[in-house]
Amino acid sequence: MRYCDMHCDALTASGAPRVTGERLAAGGCLVQCFAAFVEEGGFSRFASLADKFDQLCQREGYHRVLCAGDIREDAVNAMLTSEGGAFSSLEELKGLYNRGVRIAGFVWNMPTGAGFPNFPDYAGLCSGRVAPALRETARGLTEFGFAAAEYMAEVGIIADVSHGSDRLFADIASLKRPFVASHSNAASVQNWARNLTDGQIRTLADCGGVVGLNFCADFLSDDGSAEGQRAALLAHAHAVLRAGGEDVLAIGSDFDGIPDNAFLPDPSRMPVFLQLLADEFGARIAEKAARDNFLRVIRDVL
Repeated sequence: MRYCDMHCDALTASGAPRVTGERLAAGGCLVQCFAAFVEEGGFSRFASLADKFDQLCQREGYHRVLCAGDIREDAVNAMLTSEGGAFSSLEELKGLYNRGVRIAGFVWNMPTGAGFPNFPDYAGLCSGRVAPALRETARGLTEFGFAAAEYMAEVGIIADVSHGSDRLFADIASLKRPFVASHSNAASVQNWARNLTDGQIRTLADCGGVVGLNFCADFLSDDGSAEGQRAALLAHAHAVLRAGGEDVLAIGSDFDGIPDNAFLPDPSRMPVFLQLLADEFGARIAEKAARDNFLRVIRDVL
């Protein structure tokens, strides 16, 4: 079974990346999205990462894609996405589009000119003063963020809300267009602000979007063992399907942006995960989660 993964951080991996061409091919990857993660440096940092993406595709033999029609079944296809503060003007957002970005977030863990993140106090979270379940509910898209969202809809960039606040999620949903939470899980299973509530999952489904299961151990379960992570992945998949139905579940591993997952350490292990989904939910739902739901969204928007 081939699969599509909406998020990895191989472009900014510290040390040897877990996402490699050899491992993606071994795991059966059809489309891997590579995030240009910009914490500092703005558009110039993005441009540097876009250059790195170009070099990576050439070195690893990835087939670059901009839309569903570009995808080749005989290749590992690669799509460029952005995360964090990659743009601060519509002109820079146009620059992202021109470099091939087709999925873009508005924030990472700190506010940007476009909006506010899941955590109201990220520094407090890191120091242990603030519980990870505390959610930002009051602040969402800024005026510029709304303008950016409209521009993205106009040119064909999918809005990504995985790091966005509850209000930012609602702001994007109010536009009534398909959008994604590229790498998030279910708050009903693990109560972190980075995870989606049942209501958000239902809203995402109603808008024609998808949520990509994130393999980060902290977002999955307090049990970091291989068996604990395996059970947690199934629990999150059940929760997403229960809240949003079979058209909303997808994959967003977050490989190279997270510590090792004891059950799924790298993409070469993806067949084990996909078989787990098939055994639990049947082949049709597993195929939808693996590729069809994501492909539907990019066909609808791009």
